[in-house]
Amino acid sequence: MAALSRMFARALGGAALVASAVLLAPQAAEAQSSTTITGRVEPGIWIDPDGCMHWVADGGVEGYMEGRVNPHNGMPVCLEVNTCAVANTDVLFATDSARMTANGRAQLEQFFRSAGAYAYAIYGHTDSRASDEYNMSLSQRRAASVANLARSVGARVAREIGYGERRPVAPNDSAANMQRNRRVEIVCYR
Repeated sequence: MAALSRMFARALGGAALVASAVLLAPQAAEAQSSTTITGRVEPGIWIDPDGCMHWVADGGVEGYMEGRVNPHNGMPVCLEVNTCAVANTDVLFATDSARMTANGRAQLEQFFRSAGAYAYAIYGHTDSRASDEYNMSLSQRRAASVANLARSVGARVAREIGYGERRPVAPNDSAANMQRNRRVEIVCYR
């Protein structure tokens, strides 16, 4: 008997939901017809860190992404990803700065004009002399500076990330090792 009364209560609850939806439907339709949404959809291609491509459309409120596949075999379209340049930031920037030196700017302009990659990822790194927060900010500003230079010569930048001191290539226990850790890595998508 208890099971029967629970089923009846569920059915009655469901009927009440349907009835309220039917009664409110004209008001909802009326509200939708008076709402105007405007905006501009920005289509493009987004590249995963592993090099796989996705079609994207972003209208500012909500985005859409769909994996790009080869129409002949249905396989994802992925690019070859390799680190194609590592530049020591002592050459590119003055100490404690994200403003590029003239020599560093000239070297990177030449690199981006001749590398011939589909897109680039720019990763900034520092040594461990300052606080983690400061190093994250400095490495991000340096990555952005290199990315902006790349864009200025027509290169497509897929991402720019500052890692600060979090991904060292050597222990920060000597001046030579710290110099190795102060770098900008450029990854090419081909």
